[in-house]
Amino acid sequence: MSKILIVILLCLGCTGLGWLLRWIYAKFKLTSIEQKAIRLDQEAIKDAEAKRKELVLETRDQLLKEKQQQEKEARERRNEIQRQERRLSQKEENLEQKQSDLEKAKKQQQDKEEYLIQRKKEIENEQENLEKRISEIASLSKEEAKQIIIEAMQNEAKHDAQIVLNKMEQETMAQADKKARDIIITTVQRLATEVSNEITVSSVSLPSDEMKGRIIGREGRNIRTLETLTGVDIIIDDTPEAVVISCFDPIRKEVARVALERLVQDGRIHPARIEEVVNKVRKEIAKVTIEEGEKLVFDMGIHNMSQEMIKSLGRLYFRTSYGQSVLTHSREVAVISGMIASEVGADVEIAKRAGLLHDIGKGIETESDANHAEVGGDIAKRLGENPKIVNAILAHHNDVEPICIESIIVQIADAISAARPGARRETLDNYIKRLENLEKIAESFEGVEKAFAIQAGRELRILVNSDNVTDVRAKEIAKGVATRIEAELRYPGRIKVTIIRETRAIEYAR
Repeated sequence: MSKILIVILLCLGCTGLGWLLRWIYAKFKLTSIEQKAIRLDQEAIKDAEAKRKELVLETRDQLLKEKQQQEKEARERRNEIQRQERRLSQKEENLEQKQSDLEKAKKQQQDKEEYLIQRKKEIENEQENLEKRISEIASLSKEEAKQIIIEAMQNEAKHDAQIVLNKMEQETMAQADKKARDIIITTVQRLATEVSNEITVSSVSLPSDEMKGRIIGREGRNIRTLETLTGVDIIIDDTPEAVVISCFDPIRKEVARVALERLVQDGRIHPARIEEVVNKVRKEIAKVTIEEGEKLVFDMGIHNMSQEMIKSLGRLYFRTSYGQSVLTHSREVAVISGMIASEVGADVEIAKRAGLLHDIGKGIETESDANHAEVGGDIAKRLGENPKIVNAILAHHNDVEPICIESIIVQIADAISAARPGARRETLDNYIKRLENLEKIAESFEGVEKAFAIQAGRELRILVNSDNVTDVRAKEIAKGVATRIEAELRYPGRIKVTIIRETRAIEYAR
């Protein structure tokens, strides 16, 4: 009995042990499943985070591309607007020219009508006189009628003689014109020259596009300093490895171009270095003008020229008139004058010297309102030039009467040089004069140190003396300049007037 009980107890113990082991195994398996679920949950979170970051990057790239596309479209719109402004400006100038031609034609038509009316009155008066004369003749005696017939025959003979004289005079004038044309054609054939067209922009090559950022500088301070010091407009666009310098004044443009090339080559681009290089280049350009004047005088074989006159000639190296280089034009006029003088037997040396100096007034720095012929004549007279040369300078635009044949020769040579195909562009000169007038208006205000017309005349940048001009006065100057421009000038679009008032304190540590 006891054995059976033991067996039963053992069976019960084995059964309980089995159930215990099954419970432990189930518990272990449940824990493993929970850990696997937690691991899967963490992996899902990591995958979601990675996808979120990838989506953020894709969105950022898309936004960047859209921004670049918008900037490109904005640049294209700006370029299109600029092209339209240029076309409108050209159309306006053409319209002004047509209006001027129409007014001239209208004036000529009015003159013709007045002449015809006057002529009609004269004919009517003559007819009345003739009728009176016929009435008088009807009551004349034989001797009186005979005397009248004799007078009529004498008048008729005088009339025929005058016709013969007029014909002889016309033939003589035709021969003289032919001779003059032969002289001019011979002169032009002997003259060999190149047509040089000046432009208002120049390009500076860069080693890489990264240099554009250095030229602009932090917050644009480098490019702003260079534009302020030189008075030019520096255009940085999508053109690869190049920037464009725009300015109507060729001396400013050359200073800016040389200075920018040196800054790019040196690599040190900051406001202090820019100012140093610009001042150095200005001195070098001044030296170049003197060298060009001396070279021109030497090449032309002209002696005893004063240093002041040579310096004024050298300034013409960077000057233009109607788009034509004034220095090249002066050289041409001198050569043509000498050739014509040798053909007609005039004084070759005086004609050549007068031709070289006829536009010297354009190279003289003066605040006078006189034109360049008057300024040139005054300087030539003060420096002891021959009176014939002084008269040729004053008379080459018919401001005074020529007193010698050399003055007339200079007029002819000036017309020949200016009339060559491609020598001059009147549209460019009108544009440049408008910019010069903008600067003159600004510089006429008290306290203004410098004025620069930039952005093709759409902006006038004015530097004032900070010691003499307050902030309130600067605003008054800006308003006054804008008012005078509206009253005195004609221009397309609108012009922005910017006043720059800057204070500097400089000390040196020694």
